[in-house]
Amino acid sequence: MRTPTRRTVLGAALAAASTGLLAACSSDSMGSMGSTGGMDHGGPSSPAAPPAGFVAPGGPEVAAAEARRNPGPERKVALTATESTVDLGGGRTVRTWTYGDRLPGQEVRAKAGETLALTLANHLPQPTSLHWHGLALRNDMDGAPGVTQAPIKPGASFDHRFALTHPGTYWFHPHSGAQQDRGLYAPLIVEDPKEPLAYDKEWVVVLDDWVDGVDGSTPDAVLAELAKGMGGMGGTGGTDHSGHDMPGMPGMGGGGGTGPSRMLMGARSALLGGDAGDVAHPFHLVNGRLPAAPETFAAKPGDRVRIRLINAGGDTAYRVALGGHELTVTHTDGFPVEPATTEALLLGMGERYDVLVTVKDGVFPLTALAEGKNATALAVLRTGGGAAPDAAVRPSELDGRLLTADRLKAHPSVRLPARRPDRTVKLEMTGGMATADWAFNGRRYDPAQRYPVAAGERVRLEFRNATQMWHPVHLHGHTFALPGGGSGDGPRKDTAIVLPGATLAVDFDADNPGLWMVHCHNVYHAETGMMTVLGYRA
Repeated sequence: MRTPTRRTVLGAALAAASTGLLAACSSDSMGSMGSTGGMDHGGPSSPAAPPAGFVAPGGPEVAAAEARRNPGPERKVALTATESTVDLGGGRTVRTWTYGDRLPGQEVRAKAGETLALTLANHLPQPTSLHWHGLALRNDMDGAPGVTQAPIKPGASFDHRFALTHPGTYWFHPHSGAQQDRGLYAPLIVEDPKEPLAYDKEWVVVLDDWVDGVDGSTPDAVLAELAKGMGGMGGTGGTDHSGHDMPGMPGMGGGGGTGPSRMLMGARSALLGGDAGDVAHPFHLVNGRLPAAPETFAAKPGDRVRIRLINAGGDTAYRVALGGHELTVTHTDGFPVEPATTEALLLGMGERYDVLVTVKDGVFPLTALAEGKNATALAVLRTGGGAAPDAAVRPSELDGRLLTADRLKAHPSVRLPARRPDRTVKLEMTGGMATADWAFNGRRYDPAQRYPVAAGERVRLEFRNATQMWHPVHLHGHTFALPGGGSGDGPRKDTAIVLPGATLAVDFDADNPGLWMVHCHNVYHAETGMMTVLGYRA
């Protein structure tokens, strides 16, 4: 079989983009759910329904914005998405999908000012995509199938090429159905050529809740179960992001799975305002390892260690602490903050924090408590002799001082200048687990709908959570500023937690033209409807 080239794949993507978003499933019927468990982004097989007057992902405005970034030397990377058998530790192996037979996938590291040139080869049985979480990059490389480009078909490859403008801790994953909740994720570290922090070692820590390949379960099957609602009514799952029907439901083969029920009831957390999650993931991992066989990070007493924390989970917030130590927070979502000390941090799905720790002599647990789920993930810091901590250890720091993003202040170098918003986009979070009708403003995801913004505007996104669950909301292609107590110094982020009954207003500057998704980063909420699109006016 001939493998489509980057030129043919990109050509299809630009053809789709030039006519606007492609049509998708009905926005008001669970009967539009397809076999994959994902919402339809409107792939190339969908009928065209072009809304006029918006910047196309491959349009001249996007090219001009990329040119202004002054792309530097290339950093070339080859990546393969493939079916794999991975060892989670302690002899536990699972069949899943990964990048390059590793869990997490191989870290990608480059410097700000460079151009990342990464080729993804799709060896999976389904179309896939690659989204660069947190990056302000050119729109046609954002990896949202049917919104910014076509899906990458099985056997095909795609060349991603874009400028890296801002240093920080990022990560990448698919934006295709529930694929992110398999093993398809990896860190992206953009180094600062003029790094202001002084430290001796660096530890990248990726947290994840795991279900794929355990007792026959798959994320597709979990999504299909949740999409029926608690009453067992409704469709069979979400609709396909890529526009292709793909096997994957229970009893249908193609990696669907026939495992036990994974619907979680009764998970409660005061920190999250009540209901903690929908999915009973059987395992929680740090860097792809179970607590019974944790990763061990070696350092010397007195070393200053930079820990980059990434929550790559599908449905779980993690409360993180390092036994016997304080954490000094230096960054959140890739952007620097005024240093703040704490004993524990709360990370919603998609969030990242960088911390500095001066390590003591001994053996210490880095524990990630699955908030409200009575389970933990574990890694070990070893600077001297001693026995490894027990797999179920819960250091006292987990119940100590907790720092959340709203208490941080942006570093002056990245503070959003004071300015009144030119436009307010109001997004009410609606729906619930009972009927699996998660949505914004009562309307399930429909790529033909978009909220207009204009280049040069200061835009306020006002999220009002009218549901009984918390939601980590994520904006593609930009960072926004949290309120900061009205002082204009709130931290810069791309993902933020909105608690039940709360309203969160965040501001960003519309300086990156294109079509950009906004969604809940609970993959199961997004895939049953809590997504939408912001579109720059042409």
